[in-house]
Amino acid sequence: MAGPIEFWFSIGSTYTYLSVMRVDVFAREHAVDVVWRPFNVRTITQLMNNRPFVGKPIKAAYMWRDIERRAAWRNLPVRVPAPYPLENMELANRVAIVADQQGWLNAYVTEAYRRWMVDGQMAGSEPNLSGSIIACGRDPEVIVNKAKDAATGASLDRSTDEAMKGGIFGAPTFVVDGEIFWGDDRLEDAVKWLSDKRP
Repeated sequence: MAGPIEFWFSIGSTYTYLSVMRVDVFAREHAVDVVWRPFNVRTITQLMNNRPFVGKPIKAAYMWRDIERRAAWRNLPVRVPAPYPLENMELANRVAIVADQQGWLNAYVTEAYRRWMVDGQMAGSEPNLSGSIIACGRDPEVIVNKAKDAATGASLDRSTDEAMKGGIFGAPTFVVDGEIFWGDDRLEDAVKWLSDKRP
C-alpha cells in the first residue's frame, strides 16, 4: 500500500488554517494515514524572491475573502483579516518542532491556528504562544526555552531543507510517495492519488 500522506505545513501560511482544521477528520473518513511535517516556508519564499501577499493589497483582499468562503463551506469559524504577516513565525514553527518531538504537534498547531484565525492573536506571539502551549498541558517557559535553543533551530532547518529538496515551495503541501499536491484544495487530490495507487 502506498502512503502515508505527508502534510507539510508552516505556521504563518494563512491557507494552511483550512487544512489544519480538517485534515485529521478527512483522513479518518477516507482511512488514510497523515504525517504532519513542520517547516519554515518563509525561508523558501525568500530564496525564491516570492512575497505572495505582502505589499499586494488587491491580492491580499482576495486571499481573505477566499479563506472566508472556504471556511464557510466547511463550517469552520474564521475572522478575517487576521494579523498578517506573523512577527514571530520562526518561533511558532520552532515550538512545532518541539511539539513534534514530544508527541503533541497536532494539538499545538490546531490551537495556535484557532487563536490566530478566530481570536486574532498572532501565532508565535503572546498571548497565543503561551495559551496554545498551556492548552496542550505544557509549561510555556520550558517549551519556549527549548524552542529557542540551537538544536531546535537546526531541526527546523533540516526539515526546511528536506522540503526544498523534495520540491516543496509553499504551504500547505501534501506529498504522496514523492508526488506533490500544493494547496488546501489539493487534499482531495492527494487522497485520490493514494487510493488509486492501492492494490
